[in-house]
Amino acid sequence: MNPISEPILTSGFPLGSSAGLVTAFEWLGQPYRLTRVDMLGEMRTDAYKRLNGRVETPVLITGEGRVLTETMAIALWLEARDPDRRISFEPGTPKADRLHQYVAFLNTGFTGAFFPMWVALEAEDATEEYRETLRKLGRSLVATRHEQLEAMIGDSDYLLGDRPTLADAVFAGVARWVDFHKAVDPRHYPRILALRKRIEADPAFCFAVAIEDGKPAAGSGAMKGLVPLADVLRKASSALAA
Repeated sequence: MNPISEPILTSGFPLGSSAGLVTAFEWLGQPYRLTRVDMLGEMRTDAYKRLNGRVETPVLITGEGRVLTETMAIALWLEARDPDRRISFEPGTPKADRLHQYVAFLNTGFTGAFFPMWVALEAEDATEEYRETLRKLGRSLVATRHEQLEAMIGDSDYLLGDRPTLADAVFAGVARWVDFHKAVDPRHYPRILALRKRIEADPAFCFAVAIEDGKPAAGSGAMKGLVPLADVLRKASSALAA
């Protein structure tokens, strides 16, 4: 594999939360590359486990070859490379603190609320009674987190004003899970629903979803190409061994 100076982000499918970070990369507008990862197959291999032992996406391979995992860490990496503050705010300001608060909440409590439902879906040997218990718990947790987020959202178009930020990107990658799991009725949370509709119509998010689905797509031009997962795993193995 030839050296690549652009960072490479794994985009998990189906319905990976990493679609939010792809959206953030598009909004940022700096060069990057993507690799698609089948979370039901490729992600569970020993080769991928050497990249991320927790068997998760997203993973970022920096231009220097370092491996960075966890959505919050990658979001902060993007923030540090946003001198024009297209998706973030000046460090140390109240708005920057608020941004971090939103990203942390969305990446922990809001995302974690769906965990029982994913377990119910993926637990092959579970009884239907156990699956329904998990789904019921998940619906309760998702409803609570939606109530909390609905109360946090103000009257602006986006979470932190009149333009989208990292917080909106992290939100968008996960919020669509409500439809897949039929966790709550989105109409009960009008501010969340309005925000979803606004971001899901954004060209950057549409591009992220098309890439996730393996469909041809035209983004901002910042994405410089898809990299085969096998190449990414070789690049990461070399970096980890160095």
